[in-house]
Amino acid sequence: MALKNKRYFWIQLAQDFFKSKEMKLLRKIAGGDTHTIIYLKMMLISLEDGGHIYYDGLADNLAEEIALVIDENVEDIKITLIFLESKGLLTRKNDRDYFLEQVPEMVGSETATARRVRKFRENKQALQCNTDETKCNGDIDIDKEIDIEIEKDIDKDKNKNKNPVELIVEEYQSRIAPLDGTQFEILKEFITLDGMEAKVVLKAIGFAADNGKRNFSYIKAILTNWKKDGVLTIAAVDERERAYKESKIKGQSENQKSNVPEWSQPNYVNTTSEEDKEELEKRKRELLERLENRGG
Repeated sequence: MALKNKRYFWIQLAQDFFKSKEMKLLRKIAGGDTHTIIYLKMMLISLEDGGHIYYDGLADNLAEEIALVIDENVEDIKITLIFLESKGLLTRKNDRDYFLEQVPEMVGSETATARRVRKFRENKQALQCNTDETKCNGDIDIDKEIDIEIEKDIDKDKNKNKNPVELIVEEYQSRIAPLDGTQFEILKEFITLDGMEAKVVLKAIGFAADNGKRNFSYIKAILTNWKKDGVLTIAAVDERERAYKESKIKGQSENQKSNVPEWSQPNYVNTTSEEDKEELEKRKRELLERLENRGG
């Protein structure tokens, strides 16, 4: 039986993480350093679930259940939970689902294969002789084999085990620009508060990138407009695009028709009155007389 390709997760703390107001306040309360460590441990155990911590009901409460996992004092964990909830760093989806708000923007991961390849190349580079800059055929074959294995793993694991918010962060940062905390919260609220599907946010990011509008304001304007019009699902977005294309084609067709003289239409009916016809005939004769006089 083939071994499952394990995935490794880690958190990437921003350079100013411990300088944030929330972390400064946490460290200032009694036992602050302990509570900070508890918070970091909670982040680590939530990584595989994209920031979610689930209460399974094995212990009397969430704090006791977390204590079983991270080996910290229950009372210290309770104080940490109260602080995190009061500062909006921990939100409760329901009685069994809790979410650490900072985790999605900090999470990183790689497969066991990618990890093995990275370590292999690091070790090989460290051991490589400075006088021999040419790879031997054996090294080339090993690299090719590992590269092929990595490509297979990437295809298999792409977007797997990632929550929608994480996908949005990756898509934005790969196609637009680095995403700051405020921008992240705004995009997330379109999903959590307005009930918009994550695919709709991804669509707006892709639309902006494809049209060369790589800025947050443009994406926010698209999403705000869609929300105002009740376009909250990817199906609604697709229907909106289809209707727009149809109206555009119809408009082009009508413009083409308007450039053709009415009298050339097969169903044309001349509605000119007799008085108008006589007036036109009179002007025609006058014009002909002028032309004859000039010619003479």
